[in-house]
Amino acid sequence: MSIKQTSSLLLALHYQNDIVHPRGKIRIGIAEASPERAAVIEAARRLLDGARARGVPVISVRIAFRAGHAELAQNAEIWRRVAAAGALVEGGWGAEFYAGLGPLPGEPVVTHQRNDAFHGSPLADLVALYRPERLVIAGVSTTYVVESTVRRASDMGYRVVVAADACSSASPALHQASLASMALLAEIATVDEILAAFAGR
Repeated sequence: MSIKQTSSLLLALHYQNDIVHPRGKIRIGIAEASPERAAVIEAARRLLDGARARGVPVISVRIAFRAGHAELAQNAEIWRRVAAAGALVEGGWGAEFYAGLGPLPGEPVVTHQRNDAFHGSPLADLVALYRPERLVIAGVSTTYVVESTVRRASDMGYRVVVAADACSSASPALHQASLASMALLAEIATVDEILAAFAGR
């Protein structure tokens, strides 16, 4: 993996089967019968493909646990549900990246176990290697991993852009509320706007 200074860096969060696929065990990101699913997946694909085509590095972030979830601190309902569902087990289908939304060979992948992608993971050190001026963040769900990671990135001093249409929550109302709560910490943009900015960099 070649590391170089870059003006933008894309963090792709939790595009995994248990979270994105209609047969996945997690329902806080996309409801099982959500009509928005196809549009979110397509926007995420365009963002990933467009970033790579324009030379913008991509870091894929995944969440996974050993079978039995012994290392998962079940201090909140979200984690109790993950454990009860037997979701996101390392080595299983649910923890794998959704087809077309995973890393390409040679791209970095970070695994973590909480909402904030920086917490307990090497992500901060990895991001720092690229010396980016701007972090573009997208993933599922808006309400949890995206918002938690945006807040941490902002506190770390990064300029943050959220790819709104490549994110999703369990309902459109929750998605919009989360975007609104991030609006003073990050720029909220569409995938098309972000790709245009990449092209002009």
